[in-house]
Amino acid sequence: MAVSSISTRALDQSAADLAVKHDSRLYNADLAPTVAAQRTWGTYNYIALWFSMSMEVTTYMLASSLIAGGMNWKQAILTILLGNLIVLVPMLLNAHAGAKYGIPFPVFVRASFGTRGANLPAMLRAVVACGWFGIQSWLGGQAIAAMIGVLWPQTADMPFVLWASFLGFWLLNMYVVWRGVESIRFLQSFSAPFMLVMSLTLLFWMLHKAGGFGPMLSAPSHFHTTGSFLRFFFPSLTAMVGYWATLSLNIPDFTRYARSQDSQIVGQAFGLPVAMVLYSFIGIACTSASVTIFGEPVWSPITLLGRFHQPFAALLALVALLIATLNVNIGANVVSPSNDFSNLAPGLISFRTGGLITGLLGLAMMPWKLMSSFGNYIFGWLIGYSGLLGPVAGIMVADYFLIRGTRLDTVSLYRRGGPYEYTRGINPRAIIALGAGVIVALIGLAVPSLRFLYDYAWFVGFFVAAVSYYLLMLGYRADLRTGVAS
Repeated sequence: MAVSSISTRALDQSAADLAVKHDSRLYNADLAPTVAAQRTWGTYNYIALWFSMSMEVTTYMLASSLIAGGMNWKQAILTILLGNLIVLVPMLLNAHAGAKYGIPFPVFVRASFGTRGANLPAMLRAVVACGWFGIQSWLGGQAIAAMIGVLWPQTADMPFVLWASFLGFWLLNMYVVWRGVESIRFLQSFSAPFMLVMSLTLLFWMLHKAGGFGPMLSAPSHFHTTGSFLRFFFPSLTAMVGYWATLSLNIPDFTRYARSQDSQIVGQAFGLPVAMVLYSFIGIACTSASVTIFGEPVWSPITLLGRFHQPFAALLALVALLIATLNVNIGANVVSPSNDFSNLAPGLISFRTGGLITGLLGLAMMPWKLMSSFGNYIFGWLIGYSGLLGPVAGIMVADYFLIRGTRLDTVSLYRRGGPYEYTRGINPRAIIALGAGVIVALIGLAVPSLRFLYDYAWFVGFFVAAVSYYLLMLGYRADLRTGVAS
């Protein structure tokens, strides 16, 4: 049902009902359903959202890692396109509730996990965001070290400079958190253009050095048999899906502002795959050209920028990268987990404290190891956490579409004792299904003969959890499909 088909009176009446009937422990202005006046996002807004989110260093490195792993440019493009088309499916499915009811992810997930149990998937998502915070901080530190290397070449081989740059950039992020996110809001409109300018600068420099697109894209595939290619392709495909696994859960945070279902569906169906393929091509082309120019694949754009022979151009590009990384890190990797941590104990953990917890956990996850090679990035980080988040997505989809038929009792999502109370606020069936999905998806790490399950971690976790949840819920409250069971 399109949002445009819901009357303004119905939306505002729902908000008025909640203002009276809600439980203060489950409700605040940020979590409340959006009212008609807030439904302002059209198709263009969702296309712009995906283009702005795709233009970052980790997207570039996601694509370049495929070339470094042995693919040629055509194989890499196909893998990225296919992975993003696959993740688009759960993205759009979970987006539906946001557009229909105006609710954010932490509220939507209460329907399946319970009013208190929803904290578990929120924490899983928060921990992954902490890892991304650490990775972005490490990349920002590398950019600072590279800038210092451009200005003072003798520092290029000094590990102290890199570690001091990393910790300095981490402290800058913590300072911004302490001051409040508003302190860098003015940068948001410039971050995507900065990244685009930096990336195009790098692309044309590599194009010039390689002698044209022909030589630039001439790096051959290192896979000489179909079997060897598939052994790299399938885990890489899982990593492509895993890249957006976090957002496939909390996409209702954005679609709750949609004017209609059509606007968010069309905007995302176009914006996600097109933006990712276009921006990934820059990473693919530059890394492929680096094989021709340097005799080895250089998968990090920061390393490539450090090889510029024009100090001013390199410095300008690195500054753009640094600003964009700071903006993306605060906006994408601090706000959400800070709120999640604060939601656990609102009286004890403020947004500031939640931000500090995010930063400390980001350090504890040792991002320098996660980004030490394309193998660690693809096969360790991306696939690993996809095995945690895939099961959550499977449970959400099964609950909303198969169990409830897209019908939710919005008021009951904000109060205790209703149909989403389950057992003292926790749905044990969701917990069991989540555990089953995670265990089966990640068991390949401990049992070598089952490694193939880990290579498909997101897919395995998604389907095992979805099927388990559906079967466990079949006999539970026959009238649950109405969304008003007692």
